[in-house]
Amino acid sequence: MTTPKVEIYTKWGCPYCVRAKALLDAKGVAYEEFDITLGGPKKAEMLERVPSAATVPQILIGGEAVGGCDDLFVLERAGTLDPMLGL
Repeated sequence: MTTPKVEIYTKWGCPYCVRAKALLDAKGVAYEEFDITLGGPKKAEMLERVPSAATVPQILIGGEAVGGCDDLFVLERAGTLDPMLGL
């Protein structure tokens, strides 16, 4: 099974970003992190990809927006995160 690309948009000092990354790290999932603390083109990219994004982190799995930290933990508790990650 191939592992989908995981991307996460974060800001410095964001506790939710830390929790989300810790969960992915614990699962051994590689992810590409984009720091949008200072705004710029990556923040514009995030808003283009996830128009409803008002907070960070914003997590995408296989190009599909799954939401933020709480959403990631809901998927984990429901047992649907591992299949999404190809685990």
